Amino acid sequence: MAFRLLVRRIWTLSAKDIRYLPASTATITPTSSFSTSLQSNAARVSFLSPSRSLPHISHRGVSFNVQDQEDFTDRVINSQLPVLVDFHAQWCGPCKILGPRLEKAIAKQKGRVAMAKVDIDDHTDLAIEYGVSAVPTVIAIRGGDVVDHFVGIKDDDELDSFVSKIIGQ
Repeated sequence: MAFRLLVRRIWTLSAKDIRYLPASTATITPTSSFSTSLQSNAARVSFLSPSRSLPHISHRGVSFNVQDQEDFTDRVINSQLPVLVDFHAQWCGPCKILGPRLEKAIAKQKGRVAMAKVDIDDHTDLAIEYGVSAVPTVIAIRGGDVVDHFVGIKDDDELDSFVSKIIGQ
């Protein structure tokens, strides 16, 4: 029973908790009888010590949620890449189908196009500004100008051709 509790506790520790454990903290080491013993060893460090920490990628993702008007201007209007803006809503069934399909089509382009997700309930002003009257609506913006758009669901092939057309292939 104690073994299960110990394993559950270790399993639920987040990487952040483990990374910042002091070097003198007790560590778990398996013995030959498959049980565990706690050994306090000052020379030992956590398995996620700074020299072996998890990799951290600091670049922006290709797909992102728009936070506000300023974020939209910064990341969509002023973007060097073409950006597909997905206007959606949490309550919209077709939006839940289109979103993953669109992300997959964009991922195939390997960073040549970005995707901004705008929830119309949270950002009504953006939806009105871009004339969104139904969801899902996808608007392609390049250099701050709207270059194309569509409303509704499209299949994977149609999405791939739409994205390719936007990046100029």
